[in-house]
Amino acid sequence: MPDSRPFPHVLVIGAGIVGAATAFYLSRAGAKVTVLDAKAPSAGATGASDGAVSVASKRPGVMMQLARQARDLYAQLVQDEILTDLFHTRPTYLFARNDLEVAVIAAQQRDLDHQGEATLWLDRTMLMRRVPGLGASVLAGLKVPRDGHAIGYEVTHRLLACANVVPLRHTPVLELVLSGQRVIGVETPGGRLLADVVVLAAGIDSMHFLGLDKVMIPRKGQLIVTDRAAFGYAALPGPLMSASYLASKHTPTAQQSSVSLVIDPLRTGQFLIGSSRETGVLDRQTDIRTVTTILREAVDVYPPLARQRVIRTFAGIRATTEDGLPIVGRHPELDGLILATAMQGDGICLGPLVGAAVARWALGQDSAQDLAALTPARFLKPCGSDHSHSDVL
Repeated sequence: MPDSRPFPHVLVIGAGIVGAATAFYLSRAGAKVTVLDAKAPSAGATGASDGAVSVASKRPGVMMQLARQARDLYAQLVQDEILTDLFHTRPTYLFARNDLEVAVIAAQQRDLDHQGEATLWLDRTMLMRRVPGLGASVLAGLKVPRDGHAIGYEVTHRLLACANVVPLRHTPVLELVLSGQRVIGVETPGGRLLADVVVLAAGIDSMHFLGLDKVMIPRKGQLIVTDRAAFGYAALPGPLMSASYLASKHTPTAQQSSVSLVIDPLRTGQFLIGSSRETGVLDRQTDIRTVTTILREAVDVYPPLARQRVIRTFAGIRATTEDGLPIVGRHPELDGLILATAMQGDGICLGPLVGAAVARWALGQDSAQDLAALTPARFLKPCGSDHSHSDVL
């Protein structure tokens, strides 16, 4: 028999890519959706990202598996004419500059091969044929041909438009509203909003709720945009990603700040170059010392960049956890609350996939993916006297 239960009203906190994808899938199923954001759509990590829909960069295990499924979902959304012209397949080139880094990308190739992902090992000569102009320090590389790219704020805008949802801007959530052990809405400066289900997808701003400040780690990243090296097409066949970027993904709890170089050729002919990984930093300012360090490394890897001018620098704050995995799933103690946060640098890749799973949970269904490894239960304890919610008698 068909399910005769009424569709819930779902309130989504956060108008980044995860919140937009959640709204899209809920709206497509027939549910009522309200999306609110403390600032504006894509104002957080979604708008300060490199757009990589990449399997090459993922840790082996659940993140690599989910990234492959997420990339397939992007392709399906293009086929369904939802993300037409917004997602494009392009190869990722991992590169190594010393023997230790060669070993890192060789290990990544083994893990990718184990997942059935196509790869191609490239010695320096082979790599130079595919990416002319590389610096003398680059020894070897690994091509992952099926990766892709999507600009986060464009995807967010498209998904919200397709959902026919206009987010409530400049509407911060002051606290969650509870009736017993069930979340029934939120308090905002403009008043109380009630809903059947609440989704917390606010990225780093999720830290203010439910003790998440004890398990979420902010990580600032500074990025650089250059002028055009070419007009109307990308100046490189795909992004150049350092082995140090992989190493940083494998050690998520590292407290030191570092630079993990990625040179991303944009379709405009510009380059997006990043990024610093500044653990525990919450300001969104860029500084000349860090920008200079990134540029120095970038020119060493790809000397033609010395001809380009820097036209913009910006920074974003990514949220991660001590185990480096996102927090995605139903709250273990509070009914009516679903969490989808702490995506680190993987939000653009995983956003639509996570949004689809959250929508199914909100509708009382099971996720189509196995997301057990991301469950909030691995961190969160009973709320007790937490001050981020109010009780309704």
